[in-house]
Amino acid sequence: MNLTTRVQLSMMMFLQFFVWGAWYGQMSKYMFTQLGATGDQVGNAYTAFSLAMIVAPFFVGMIADRYFAAQKVLGILNLLGAGVLYFLIQEKDPDTFFWLILAYCITFAPTLALTASIALQQMTSPEKEFPGIRVLGTISWIVVTNIVGFMNVGDKVTVFQIAMFSALALGVFSFFLPNTPPKQTGGATFSQILGLDAFKLFKDRSFAIFFLSSVLICIPLSFYYAMANPSLTDSGMTNVENKMSLGQASEVIFMLLIPLAYVRLGVKKMLIVGLIAWIVRFVLFGFGDASTSEWMLYIAIILHGVCYDFFFVTGQIYTDNKAGEKIKSSAQGLITLATYGIGMGIGSKMSGLVADMYTGADGKIDWTSVWMVPAGIAGVVLLLFIFMFTDRQRPGAIDHTRVDVAFEDVKYEEHSGRADRKANP
Repeated sequence: MNLTTRVQLSMMMFLQFFVWGAWYGQMSKYMFTQLGATGDQVGNAYTAFSLAMIVAPFFVGMIADRYFAAQKVLGILNLLGAGVLYFLIQEKDPDTFFWLILAYCITFAPTLALTASIALQQMTSPEKEFPGIRVLGTISWIVVTNIVGFMNVGDKVTVFQIAMFSALALGVFSFFLPNTPPKQTGGATFSQILGLDAFKLFKDRSFAIFFLSSVLICIPLSFYYAMANPSLTDSGMTNVENKMSLGQASEVIFMLLIPLAYVRLGVKKMLIVGLIAWIVRFVLFGFGDASTSEWMLYIAIILHGVCYDFFFVTGQIYTDNKAGEKIKSSAQGLITLATYGIGMGIGSKMSGLVADMYTGADGKIDWTSVWMVPAGIAGVVLLLFIFMFTDRQRPGAIDHTRVDVAFEDVKYEEHSGRADRKANP
């Protein structure tokens, strides 16, 4: 890959996650403070994102991959998204806001897979080149959340204005990206997107338990995305967005520990560590207070790396090993749709209902009680996993390159609902 192409792809990744990071973690606080939304209305807004993620792989796999150059589709979707955001920033009714955020998410969701596809198709050695490009996305998320925090606009419409102008910039920039024509193979089939070929894996009880656990743990994950920002703000923490960016930094750090942990612990123990971390962080969120025990809140934020990497990244490696080459894409597609579509959709809706359940007459939310709900769910998943899951593979040496690429795959598949496995060695 020449230097010009590398710079173009790096800028594409930076802008892609700049758009997303500007509003996603802050949307709940904005809706609570500026729109007077209920918890249920906030939960619905995040559910809209999950609904869009279910639609996205069909759009990319069945249409974009077959008929149009990826960079042109990326440009058009971002320009359309910027147009939707223009109307969204003027909307003050939380019910109408839901339909606008749904429309925007439908334009945004496919871009996650498209940016990955554009980058991968320009590479001669994806396993070596992709991580260096994709890391710009993580850096971008940290940068934009810190900008939002320093400007103190996490609860202002400014977050969507930043997203709108960034989407406009990415939309225009996309037309100058390297040409990425439709795949000659015609893209993914309907059955591959649904992951139908992977149903045979459910004959293995341990894989079925892992699959169920993955879906269930996405419910607490949704609580974190939807409610962490307003919860930390209500606790008295200042510059919340800046401090929450430590969670992204911890992802990188704990990712580096996966090869060592995999050798020493094996799959089952690593997944258990990830589940325990989920429980601990929710308890810390529930009982931490900025005035008396802010250290608890910092630990809860930093634990995001353990929670995410040790469960989801390790889980993808486990799935790759179980599925084998023939149904690898189907297996990843099935898990992605079930977790980030169904699991997070249920979790987003539930988080809003739980927030309303523990909202007092004075309008204040009992965050301790709220956080005990996802902690309890994670506890149930932990017990299910300990007693029902059996890892028959011994801990052994792990291919570091495979882990690096799996990590990047998980990050761009996290909300795309599509497993583009071209990067696998």
